Amino acid sequence: MTTTDELSVISQIRGEVKSDSQPTGENLFLAWGYPTAFFLFVEFLALILLGEFWCQWIWLGIPFVGTPLMMYFLNEDYERTHRRTLDQNVILQMWIFVGFLSCLGGLTMGLAGVFDKLYCTFQGLLISFGCLMTGLILHFRPKTVCGIIGSVLSLVCLFFQGDLWPWQLLVVVLVTILTLIIPGHLFHRYVRRYNS
Repeated sequence: MTTTDELSVISQIRGEVKSDSQPTGENLFLAWGYPTAFFLFVEFLALILLGEFWCQWIWLGIPFVGTPLMMYFLNEDYERTHRRTLDQNVILQMWIFVGFLSCLGGLTMGLAGVFDKLYCTFQGLLISFGCLMTGLILHFRPKTVCGIIGSVLSLVCLFFQGDLWPWQLLVVVLVTILTLIIPGHLFHRYVRRYNS
């Protein structure tokens, strides 16, 4: 075996080890963050401008956009690494549960007639909790800090009751930007730097 062949084999093995060890899932926070912020902001505008009852169901667009994006990124990551670590499985299952609970809570509160009182606080706390737990599991401090701040900010929704309740949606948009979009971009940059 020549020196060139040896270097080629070493380079190939190094590349395989590097691709096996790289963190994945960096796009999942953005895949849920942008649709959540978009649909909640549209719902806020529709409620302010139109004031119709059906406007409070616009949030149902979130899972219809976020779920296919999540599946796309999960498949892309799995094809690249052909495995998932225990941490990745825990985080994935936690976020699936958070999404399921958020949708079920929204439907239940809407049918029970308490959607405008509790749902935004509930959703903000769920998103913040998911962000906090993800940051703790990944040892990624920006997500942990944003999760804590988002949890406190979610409680602000309780002050917007009655005619002011549509403004709760803006608080949740802010929580989404703070807990999913900003840390999602930071984590995406961290993963790209880690892989280079």
